[in-house]
Amino acid sequence: APVFCSEKYAGKGDDSFPVGSGAAWALCWTAEGAVARESYVNLIPTPAGGTHEAGLRQATLEAVRSFAEHHALLPKGVKLAAEDVFSRASFVLAVRMLDPSFQGQTKERLNSRDAVALVARMVRDSFELWLNERPEAAKRITELAVRAAQARTRAGQKVEKRKQSGVAILPGKLSDCQSEDTGRNEIFLVEGDSAGGSAKSGRDKELQAILPLRGKVLNTWEVEPGSLFANREVHDIAVALGIDPHAVSAPDAVLANLRYGKVVIMTDADVDGSHIRVLLCTLFYRHFPKLIARGHLYFAQPPLYRLDVPAQGKNRPPRKIYALDGGELEATIDRLRREGIRPEAVSISRFKGLGEMNPEQLWETTMSPDTRRLMRIRMPGAESAKPVMNMLMAKGESAGRRAWMEENGALIGAEI
Repeated sequence: APVFCSEKYAGKGDDSFPVGSGAAWALCWTAEGAVARESYVNLIPTPAGGTHEAGLRQATLEAVRSFAEHHALLPKGVKLAAEDVFSRASFVLAVRMLDPSFQGQTKERLNSRDAVALVARMVRDSFELWLNERPEAAKRITELAVRAAQARTRAGQKVEKRKQSGVAILPGKLSDCQSEDTGRNEIFLVEGDSAGGSAKSGRDKELQAILPLRGKVLNTWEVEPGSLFANREVHDIAVALGIDPHAVSAPDAVLANLRYGKVVIMTDADVDGSHIRVLLCTLFYRHFPKLIARGHLYFAQPPLYRLDVPAQGKNRPPRKIYALDGGELEATIDRLRREGIRPEAVSISRFKGLGEMNPEQLWETTMSPDTRRLMRIRMPGAESAKPVMNMLMAKGESAGRRAWMEENGALIGAEI
């Protein structure tokens, strides 16, 4: 690793510092391993550092930041701090100054306020010149600083679950169930407040909990686990379920506190509903994979159509029949035709969304264990879905997504 060694002292006519005051230094950056740091003031060791080391940090920050900005090396949103530039730096610093002030009897730490400006001025310009004369070394130093800044930002964004007396607080919008039998309990993650209202009114309060979701859930494919709980919706889902983010290799014990045996995603049967399902599946596949692997995740299947069939004599009262999609609608009409019912006598209505259903309809078609149809979500083997999920959900994969959509557009259209 390149080493920056130099020294500089105030000369005659310097208006800021006494003649002969200044510093000598050696600086070196390494990508890994332990860092070594020593500092002295008038040959007195200062193992606890002090203001002269603060001046060295200030000078190196300003020089590296100036180089990085001039050469456009800073990623969007990254702002370098002294700790980022200095995190991988080793140095020896020897300062010469009049009347130094130390902390405590052992003189282990320099307190002189003038030392910050003294060292910063002596180091700053010569270090920036050194960086510009060695662009490759300067770029490596900048990359180390940028990596440290990004790690610091991620650590600062880490949000824990909100807790009270050591117990996670359940989200206020969760309508929980009464039973504590986690094997039988179910939670419905419902798109929108209106559908959530119908679901709350129509559910079995003993066993079924409702968590309404407002708007689109965050795309969490590239979100660090420590930053997940910064998003309110994701935080509420995790707290309601009672489990923490984990890796696919985690033991089954990560589900020990799971509060529901079935986690049911219930969205409208349209494109927006499909998008929300994909975003929720991304969340669970990326951050809660054991939930899928152990068979706890389901899709609800609300019907798209309702057929009102007229009465047929005294023994056949009027009927309501629900169809999941267009194919099932055609099959139902064919069956009714074979029963002697003219298709034109059947009134067909299409649901625009879950919010259009009253509580009784939602219970009968989508939530009642006796009449509903749930689709269980399975975990692909050996993470085989990871490349596909990355292509579909990663921010930098737009070109691959476009090519995939152009090739498979007809298939997608047929499915919708």
